[in-house]
Formats: sequence, C-alpha cells, structure tokens
Amino acid sequence: MPGIVGIYPFGLGRENWRMARFIYYGLLALQHRGQEIASIATFDKELHIVTKKGFVDEAFNEEMINSIPGFIGVGYVSPSENNRPIEIHDPVGLILIGDGRPNIEDTEAEESWKAFAEILSEEIDRVGDALKGALNVIEKVEGGYSFIALTERQELIAGRDIHGVKPLEVGSLGFDLGAVASESAALDVLGMEHIAYVKPGEVVKFDPYSIERARVKGAEKAQIKYCSFEYVYLARPDSVINDIPVYSVRENIGRLLAKEMPVKADVVIGIPETAIPFAIGYSKSSGIPMSLGFITTGRKVRTAIKPSVFERLVGVQLKLNPIKCVIDGKDIVLIDDSVVRGTTLRNTVWNMKRKGARRVHVRIGSPPLTSSCPYGIEIPPPDELIARALGEEDIAEVIGADTFSFLSVNNLSKAIGLPCNKLCMACWGRREK
Repeated sequence: MPGIVGIYPFGLGRENWRMARFIYYGLLALQHRGQEIASIATFDKELHIVTKKGFVDEAFNEEMINSIPGFIGVGYVSPSENNRPIEIHDPVGLILIGDGRPNIEDTEAEESWKAFAEILSEEIDRVGDALKGALNVIEKVEGGYSFIALTERQELIAGRDIHGVKPLEVGSLGFDLGAVASESAALDVLGMEHIAYVKPGEVVKFDPYSIERARVKGAEKAQIKYCSFEYVYLARPDSVINDIPVYSVRENIGRLLAKEMPVKADVVIGIPETAIPFAIGYSKSSGIPMSLGFITTGRKVRTAIKPSVFERLVGVQLKLNPIKCVIDGKDIVLIDDSVVRGTTLRNTVWNMKRKGARRVHVRIGSPPLTSSCPYGIEIPPPDELIARALGEEDIAEVIGADTFSFLSVNNLSKAIGLPCNKLCMACWGRREK
C-alpha cells in the first residue's frame, strides 16, 4: 500500500521551483501508507533520487531537503524496505514509483515494477510519445496498480490499470502546478484543488504547457474493481477516492454495524484512529453515547503493517492507553476497522478489562480478513489470519471479548455505495471469476 505523489510546474520560469519541499509535504500526508522508507526524486537537467529508511520527517531534514535540486518531482513512501522507486537509464531515462502489483510473467513481486519500468521506457522510445507509450503498456500489463513516472524528457506520466484497483487523484494549484497523488488529502495538504481522479485504464501526461489525458481503448467497458480495503483502512478519512468520500463510507459502516449486530451497552468506543468514524456512525444509529476511550502516546504507528510481533505489541501499547473513568464498570461496544492476527485486539480488550470494563462487545467494520492481497497490500500469509480458521464465537474467546461480530460483505458494499462486482474484495475471500 505505498503512497505516491508527483508535482509538475507549468509555463515560463518553472525552472525556479524547488520541488523537493513540496514533495516532502505531500509524503507527510501519505505517511500512513508506508512507514519503512521514503523517497524523493526530482529533475533538474538530470534525474536525482534520494531514498532513506524511516518516517518522512526523520529521513529528510531541512538540510537534506535544501540540497535536492529540481523543479519537477515525485515521491514515495512504502511499508517495505524492499519496495523502492525504479530508476531506468536506457533507452528513455525515467524514475518510476508505483502502488500495487503489475502481473508480469516470470517476475516475482519485487521485480514486477522493475520489469514494468523497462517496458515503459522501451515503449515510450518506440512510439516516440510518452502518453501513447504508457497506454500501450497498460494494454499489455494486467494486474492492479497505479504509477507515476518522471522522465529525462521533462514529462510526468501517471496511470492506472484498466480495472482501477489502486487509487490515483489529480489536483492543481491554479495554472502554476499540476499534481497526482494516491489520495486527495495529499493534494489538500499542498494547498491544491482536487479536480478529478485518474480513471481506470487512463493515462495523464504533464508537459511544460499542458495536461493530456487518454484512456486505453475499451477501458470504459472494462469491469472496475476499486479496492474495498482503501475505504475500510488504508486511506485517510479526509480523502476522497474515486469520487467517494472515505469519511462518509466509514460512518455508513458504523450505522450498518449497529443495525446488523446490535447490542445493549453503556458506551461506544472506537479504536483510534481509523475506527473513530465507525464508532460515530454506530452511536448515531444505536443511540448509545460515544466517548473517547483511549489516549495515544508518541508517533502515530499503524500497527497492522509493523513487521514483527514485538513491534506490533509495543505499537499498540504506545498507541492505546485506556481512559479508566470512561470504561470502569461499563458495558462497552468496542469498534475496530479490521482484524488480522487478533494479537493486538486481544491486548486491547485485556487492557480495557484491567481498567475496569465490565463487558466488551467487539464490532469490526469489515468482513473477515481471510486471504492475502493479489495486488501487493502487506497482508500476512493466510495461515496467520485469525478469521481464516476461527468463527466469531471462537475469536471472541481468543481475544477475551464477551461478543464479537464482523460486518457482512453486502453491508460493506452498501456502505461504499457500489455493488460487490465493482469492488475488489479478494482479501475478504470473495474472488470474482
């Protein structure tokens, strides 16, 4: 689930822009999509790329940002140190960043983007036009992906696979700058107007004086497959993805959870931060008051994508400290976005009961997570997914909850506002033939 952003200046004097700082702030807005490495790449007579481990504000200090030249830029954050931007020098020099997984025969996941970059470079050189070349590549390469490429020809090219699995949004700052990013929130943070999304099978090309857009032939007839996990967990709640506001989806999930799996309780609590909108919706629908149940400590850590058990447990303890006066002696509806292994949720329920909670009824704002993602989201192997082997009553016993329930697949579809066949739901075990 990497986060990608690209920014392009237009018109006379565009060489005066210092784009590294803009990319830096865009990456801060996308930090939740990857916390292991961060990259900034720019063009100024030649391509420059700097990749560092860790959080964006740790990887790039003031001195480093000021040292990166360039008036066109792209940036990348990743939850894996193995996933890095690809730099190609022949025949067309380019730097490519991507989210998802192109399906290229005889390549492993880590190598698929390198192969994609090579195909793109060769195709651009063959047809002599970046837009046509990128369209040809999308026609050839299946999978679920979005990408941004910066070329030595001073072009910025962005595109999505024909099914639109991975998101990509477009924005502008007047007539001065154009931008693309994984989420609209990154454009908001940069002070840009969010103007559209890149359609499935579409390529957007920025050159010094214009933006060109074109779609693969027949793309409008292809079955769209937007990633449902984006709306449940990956995206920021202030983002709009594919013209669908993420916050509205999450509040809808809470309302539907309350109707599908009601329970008598004194208070509704959402686990920060993704599940807070779920809890608001649940409270509004059920009439059970909502309270702040936890205080976070330190940096925001997305424990579901931390690489080791120890780091996940420490991350939960740092992230979630229960507020005793809110939960002591109460029956609680505890809302979370998803359950992976169940380890961190068990720790959370135990801490709440240790602080005096009488009963804890866990409600999950998504269906059971039972399969790995075919498009690159860092979901553990199926044999580590608790919902693959256990039903709701068994999970309740394992995590120490009094009751436990998932949202149904149909209600997730209803919350997003699209039928199931227009959503990728592979991680919930629903694979279309």
